[in-house]
Amino acid sequence: MDFVHPVQAVIPGAQGRVLAVLAETTAELNLSTLARLADVSVAQASRVVPGLVELGLVERREVRPSSLFRLARENVAAQAVINLARSRDTALSRIGAAADSLPLSPVSIIVFGSFARSEADEQSDVDAIVVRPDDVPEDDDAWASAVECWRNEARAITGNRVEVLEVSYAEVRTRLASDMALWRDVIRDGIAVHGLAIDELLGPVNG
Repeated sequence: MDFVHPVQAVIPGAQGRVLAVLAETTAELNLSTLARLADVSVAQASRVVPGLVELGLVERREVRPSSLFRLARENVAAQAVINLARSRDTALSRIGAAADSLPLSPVSIIVFGSFARSEADEQSDVDAIVVRPDDVPEDDDAWASAVECWRNEARAITGNRVEVLEVSYAEVRTRLASDMALWRDVIRDGIAVHGLAIDELLGPVNG
């Protein structure tokens, strides 16, 4: 899934670009402003907007000498567009919730990299650190099965490949305190979707 431009990925062309802009604001926009923000020509916007108004997705209000447009947020189809625009946040929430039902719960799952930075397109991996409890051996079959189950569900939710870096609780505390580039990136951009937050993982080291 292209999480940078999710609306345009599903609704291609000028129509998707226009809807993406309208989904991100509650303000009324005139046609020229809407076209500029959507990176389409005024002619393209003038062709697609009347159809969206006719469908009920977009509201039009006449304010002479121009018309103002905004997404009709109560419309069921408009709600689908809004949800699509928010798909990254929804995906983060759902992949975190997917870990809640695992038979062996990770101490933490941290998403980092392009997905955490809101830069992930359809070619991007979802990079995740899965923190193993210290009382679970590294070669524990049940644990390996749980991690693989989560990876598969996260792949199904996002549509993107999921790359897992697994570390123990004791290990992650040390690594987060290191000066390695990867772990600096984790601290800067990482999002804990399950379990302990990054500052909680750092606490025992800094405290």
